[in-house]
Amino acid sequence: MSERTQKQRMLAGEPYHAGDPEIVADQQAAALWMARYNAASTLPPAQREALLRERLGSVGMGSVIRPPFHCDYGYNIRLGSGAFLNFNCVILDVVEVAIGDGTQIGPGVQILTADHPRDAATRATGLEWGRPIHIGRNVWIGGGAIILPGVTIGDDATIGAGSVVTRDVPAGATAMGNPARVR
Repeated sequence: MSERTQKQRMLAGEPYHAGDPEIVADQQAAALWMARYNAASTLPPAQREALLRERLGSVGMGSVIRPPFHCDYGYNIRLGSGAFLNFNCVILDVVEVAIGDGTQIGPGVQILTADHPRDAATRATGLEWGRPIHIGRNVWIGGGAIILPGVTIGDDATIGAGSVVTRDVPAGATAMGNPARVR
């Protein structure tokens, strides 16, 4: 029985080495796609949506990402119908990022699944892993918010601008601040 590849370990949320050639090739392919997508800001929405479908894991009808947009791989991102991401969003998608129908994400939001060892000696080995992020339907995330690894945000929740979301946010709740607290 063969050992799992570094990419298989990454996708499973297990510790992996990001410098693995297969993973680096996936990052390069994503970088080439982002150059094309980010240069397409003047194309009609249908053509930009078609470009999103080339790289992202799934794209619901009418979803919009306003360039510039940055991600690690793209194939781990799932957008529901009518999802909207404003300018300068960053998604580190080493594992799944699911964004629900009708969710609106402000400019400069960072959605970060990548995580690293807290112990310095272990961190120096180059190991990292990811924890999935799930954002429900009809969520509003204000500009400049940061969503940290492993967070789930429930349907109809609101995240205040500039908030750092370190914990799950229940459906219908409003969370704001650093760290974000439910109000």
